[in-house]
Amino acid sequence: MKLIGAGARPGVPQVDHDRILTVPNLLTVIRFLGVPLFMWLVLGAREYGWAVAVLAVMGSTDWIDGYVARRFDQTSKLGRILDPAADRLALIAVAVTLVLAGVVTWWYLTALLVPDVVLGTASLLYFRNHPDLPVSVVGKVRTALLLLGTPLLVLSEIMGGRVLFVIAWVLLALGLVGHWIAAIGYFQAIVRKGRPVRRARVATHHREADEQAASDDGGSGVVGQRTQQDERKEDGT
Repeated sequence: MKLIGAGARPGVPQVDHDRILTVPNLLTVIRFLGVPLFMWLVLGAREYGWAVAVLAVMGSTDWIDGYVARRFDQTSKLGRILDPAADRLALIAVAVTLVLAGVVTWWYLTALLVPDVVLGTASLLYFRNHPDLPVSVVGKVRTALLLLGTPLLVLSEIMGGRVLFVIAWVLLALGLVGHWIAAIGYFQAIVRKGRPVRRARVATHHREADEQAASDDGGSGVVGQRTQQDERKEDGT
């Protein structure tokens, strides 16, 4: 079974529908809800075992919702935005939680945040909104590695296994490398797609400014003419 692009039907083009209530979108919402639950289990209840179970559910739904969407023609425009947003939120929130719990250090969170801050800034600069880019293969592998390495790291804290700890950090290190590689690819895609959008926006702004200036000049001329006519009437001419 394919891990990437699973469920795709050969010869059938993928169409992003306008539907909102779909099974994949519901699974994505569940992934969103898993974030605060995981944070509470680690920081509040200190239930690391249940926290690992929540991470496992979140990681599995990330694969299942993509499979269902492609297999049963339930891909949607909303899902294209929600799915990567849920992944980002999960990765960053889990990292923050593990930093606060003392499981990982701040450099791990920084390595995750810096590329996202750069991409977010570029998106606002070029689009003032979400760039709506397709998820790259590197991005999907990156997410899988980080979502797999994180619960293993938490398990190593529970069980105290050195081998499990090393495996977890190998996966996380590979995931971080993939995170930066994917970020470079996304940045290049944002610039390519965004340059004509930004040029068109700037041109529209200049055109509107010119039209407004012309309108203001025309209005001043009319007012001037009316003022001169009023003055002639007062002088009796």
